Amino acid sequence: MPNFSAEQKLRDLGIALPPPPTPIATYATAVLSADLLFVSGQGPRASDGSWRVGKVGDCVDLEQAYEHARLAGLHLLSAVRTTLGSLDQVVRVVKLTGFVNCTATFVDHPRVIDGCSDLLENVFGETGRHARSAVGVCSLPMNISVEIEAIFKVR
Repeated sequence: MPNFSAEQKLRDLGIALPPPPTPIATYATAVLSADLLFVSGQGPRASDGSWRVGKVGDCVDLEQAYEHARLAGLHLLSAVRTTLGSLDQVVRVVKLTGFVNCTATFVDHPRVIDGCSDLLENVFGETGRHARSAVGVCSLPMNISVEIEAIFKVR
């Protein structure tokens, strides 16, 4: 699709990206190496600046966690745009790794991370379909419910 624009798709979907994320410790938000952009793990920060926290399977249900993963995806996209100047520089979403802060009995990690995966496919179309891992963990920084990192192939 030579005329496809991820930036236009965002506008068509009525999606406004949040401000660029800033690291909470000593690391870079994104690192460009040749034609790959590695984006550090992003969490679910709402438009008011608050983090979405809690354990999935306890005080956070599956539907909320899906939305939290979508929020993390919006921050991934913001990091990409800030680094590259435009989402139209993305050739392909290569890989996501999603971490779910959950109870020991929660087993729907893939459905949680679908919140981010569905967003990326909606924005990038077929080139947004990616390889992925969805992993349950016993804790995440600041008790956030999800954290997602990504690798993008870029122009």
